[in-house]
Amino acid sequence: MVVDDGIDLAPVRERFLQGGTVESGVRSMILNSWQRSLLLGLSPDQAELPYRPDVDTDVRLVRAADPVLDWLQNRFAGSRMNIGLADAEGTVLARRFGQPSLARRLPPFQVDPGFVFAEHVAGTNGIGLALAERRLCRLYGAEHFAERSQGNACSAIPIRDLLSGRIEGVLSFGCPRTDAGLVMDTLLTQAARAIERRLLEQSSARERALLQAYLDARSGATGGAHLLDAVGIGVDEPTLSALNGRDRMIVREKAAELISTAQRGAVEVALCDGRRLTLLSQVVTGPGGTEGVAVEAVLHENGPQPLLTLPGHPGGRDLAPPDTSVIPVPRDLLGVPSGQVTTAPPLTVRTPEQSGGSEPPPTTADGRLVLVGEPGVGTYAVAARRRLELLSEASARIGTTLDVRRTALELAEMAVPRLADHVVIDLPEAVLRGEEATDPRTGMVRAVSHGTRDDLPFYPVGERVDPRPTTPQSQCLDREQAVLVPDLRISTGWISQEPAHTERLVAEGVHSLIAVPLLARGVVLGIASFYRCQSPSPFGDDDRSLAQELATRAAICIDNARRYTREHTMVLALQRSLLPKRLPEQSALEIAHRYQPAEWEVGGDWFDVIPLSGTRVALIVGDVVGHGLHAAVTMGRLRTAARNYAELDLAPDEVLTHLDNLVGRMDRDETACTTAGIIGATCLYAVYDPISQQATVARAGHLPPALVHPDGSVTFPDLPAGPPLGLGGLPFESTDIPLPEGSELVLYTDGLVEDRGRDLDTSFELLRRALAHPDRAPDDTCRAILDTVAPEHPDDDIALLVARTHALDPHRIAVWSMPADPARVKEVRAAVIRRLADWGLDEVSFTAELLLSELVTNAVRYGSGPIDVRLIHDRTLICEVADTSSTAPHLRHAAAYDEGGRGLFLVAQLAQAWGTRYTAEGKVIWAECALQAPSGGPPEATVTDMDWGDLAGLA
Repeated sequence: MVVDDGIDLAPVRERFLQGGTVESGVRSMILNSWQRSLLLGLSPDQAELPYRPDVDTDVRLVRAADPVLDWLQNRFAGSRMNIGLADAEGTVLARRFGQPSLARRLPPFQVDPGFVFAEHVAGTNGIGLALAERRLCRLYGAEHFAERSQGNACSAIPIRDLLSGRIEGVLSFGCPRTDAGLVMDTLLTQAARAIERRLLEQSSARERALLQAYLDARSGATGGAHLLDAVGIGVDEPTLSALNGRDRMIVREKAAELISTAQRGAVEVALCDGRRLTLLSQVVTGPGGTEGVAVEAVLHENGPQPLLTLPGHPGGRDLAPPDTSVIPVPRDLLGVPSGQVTTAPPLTVRTPEQSGGSEPPPTTADGRLVLVGEPGVGTYAVAARRRLELLSEASARIGTTLDVRRTALELAEMAVPRLADHVVIDLPEAVLRGEEATDPRTGMVRAVSHGTRDDLPFYPVGERVDPRPTTPQSQCLDREQAVLVPDLRISTGWISQEPAHTERLVAEGVHSLIAVPLLARGVVLGIASFYRCQSPSPFGDDDRSLAQELATRAAICIDNARRYTREHTMVLALQRSLLPKRLPEQSALEIAHRYQPAEWEVGGDWFDVIPLSGTRVALIVGDVVGHGLHAAVTMGRLRTAARNYAELDLAPDEVLTHLDNLVGRMDRDETACTTAGIIGATCLYAVYDPISQQATVARAGHLPPALVHPDGSVTFPDLPAGPPLGLGGLPFESTDIPLPEGSELVLYTDGLVEDRGRDLDTSFELLRRALAHPDRAPDDTCRAILDTVAPEHPDDDIALLVARTHALDPHRIAVWSMPADPARVKEVRAAVIRRLADWGLDEVSFTAELLLSELVTNAVRYGSGPIDVRLIHDRTLICEVADTSSTAPHLRHAAAYDEGGRGLFLVAQLAQAWGTRYTAEGKVIWAECALQAPSGGPPEATVTDMDWGDLAGLA
């Protein structure tokens, strides 16, 4: 009980009634009730309450509560305590007073039965709030909405039927606020539990009376009383003792279903050992007119089956055996499968007297009874079992994927139609992105709307939802528990969300609601709202408990999906950040690419395009074993390493060899650090040369590329497979593939062609058909491949490169051969100047002259054999000097008084890029010169900047 704690709520209440903001000092339960009262148009100074003069006080609730109320009156004797008992509608049925004289001094609404205290007519009060909140509620002084109750304190608690869970009434204590104490709540709870036990005893007494009536009818006398003691209330254990535990459970469940039908019927049950048992139900009327159902059982042994006659059924001339106490119903006559309940017409047994014989009719008072009870009790038992079945099924069917929206939809599909007719689920946008919502009330969107009818005017999926504080959805977030609204027509909080919209829902038959918060690990994930529109009965507390349990289980799955979404997004972001942002500019290939992550787990697929010297271009695709963050990080390391090895101008087989050694070292390091996972990868490396119009390809356990010829034919070159990276010790081989201009080289990872629903041959055939269009642009080809070949739900990443080849115009290439003679340098220099003039590159002639002079002089001085000079006019001017020596030049910084060592330094300063690559005959030193000089003009070269020894070659 809330005892005076020094906080004066009267000013706060007045500020609220005048439209002011109430930020603190009032419990949310009270504030919500105040808001509902205002929305209903109630006035705090309202004096009159609805009164029902014809209220019936001779009901089972009052009969069960009378002794408890008398005990409470004695317990509070001499005090100013007012004890009230109300029904489930808030109408007072009985009053008791600690001081009898109070009945003469109090106003009639606090004394006489018949006054209605439901919240929607009386405002915030103990009885009305207990019914609205469906739990123990306490009010003190100004927390009451009405002026007339400001001086009182009140506690109220619902009274439930323990069989059905339904609220039967409310027990309340009221007294002056100065007399309030915490002991009131303890006594109130004890008294309510006592009344609930007495209600249960009333049900038990009726069942006992029904059982006795059944026995009396069967025995023709009261001699069946001894069986009553053995049976207990409704169950004949001797009948079921011969069955195993599973069979006994099944028989009881089927018997409860028969009782719930409230009709004469039959069901055949298949037992574990192959035998069959027939259950028969018949209506029983006990003393006082109580109606129930008795269920009898017959166990079929291997022998002749007794026959019976259904009305209108021919035959039946054979006699029933004399020891048959209950006649089974043959399944073929009823036309129902085993285990299915049906309603059968009355049975007519052919007795010997009716057939002209002398055998006495069979008797049935020999312990064949299984269960007896009221239909309502049977209905509750069936409902309880079905709730357990629903929860058991929900454990298997909710959370089958790691998708937040799909998991929420699975919750709705489980609840419709067995619990609700329509379910809507609202989730914050942050949760859909995999994040935690800082404020679940903001950014809420409709994620699921699922029901038996598609025409109900609920907000569509994707629309923003902003629940107001008075709505059940907002209240369930405040309480962090399910909120039940049995009748939406009088739920002002729900209606206030959008009156026009909610009125349309009510007009369509939506009448009851359970709003449940989706809570998991202390995080609010959203709101699930369960509605009924076609089911005539409103939701009850058992339904609320079931909805809460379903939502709790689903919330864990949604949170798992949210966490996965967050990690998946992070890994995907990392994966994409490690892939090329844009392709480099080059003239050899027209390239389009695609990267498509796996549906659930991001893998380690990657691709790269690397311009090399001499207008060549390297293409790489690779696939790291495994998925997730570890695979993405490994992919990034391998891609970086592959790019570095490619920059060294190594042959494809040498690049794969270096990558293989690297993966082996990485795997040993990972194993030493006891981190999970064995590192492995496949890779395909190709280098295309637009001058020779051929590609040099090597692969390490990767799928072969597809080659589209200019005529539209598609082949898959048979290349040496090579071992996957990381095995170590095995060689890789490079193969040259001719690629005429206009050919397409297609590189891909296995996620494109591997699909559980088809074999590889089918996938390759689909790929062949998708590529057989040589006139299509590479980007269109990528789109067609993903549309026709890629799995609908890929289990692995897909990396795809489509490269259309271009050949370099021979007129843009100049080649000179010369012996290793310094005197020939001048001739080559002159030829270069003339060719540059022919190409219109006079502005770079001086720089190119210096570069080639230095490179040729070094080749003459330090190289061996004949020397080849090549100029390539592409996006840049490329100068190449080849000799037969394998000794690479070394860039060094000469001291101030050194006579040599400045040549390569000069090349590095003048060239945009320079380097060395090795060939089968020796090496090539190359330098690239930008075709447009940077702002400020070309760098000036003086004699002091150059190697004096190298100047001899320029003479």
